[in-house]
Amino acid sequence: MSEAKAVFESMLGRFDADEADDMEAVFQFDLDDADSYHLSIEDGKCSMGEGEHDDPTVTLSMDLATLKEVMSGELDGMAAFMQGKIRADGDIMLATKLTQIFPQ
Repeated sequence: MSEAKAVFESMLGRFDADEADDMEAVFQFDLDDADSYHLSIEDGKCSMGEGEHDDPTVTLSMDLATLKEVMSGELDGMAAFMQGKIRADGDIMLATKLTQIFPQ
């Protein structure tokens, strides 16, 4: 399993359906140094897909190290965005909920 896939697998295991509430969204992750993945949230469930989704709600572009740091709590996602380590396109407010939906 690739290192990137392992990160997304661990995120699936940490998915908090209560935080996601009635959310229907697709988070697209375009990693600079690894394969792209997307996480789809619908009906209180989260699923992972490889590659690009046809119609993501938000697209987040970063390198794998940044993703790992944000998801582990080492780096604040908003700070990473302000520093230019994360680029976002689409529903940027949704991106701010990432660490709530996938807590450590």
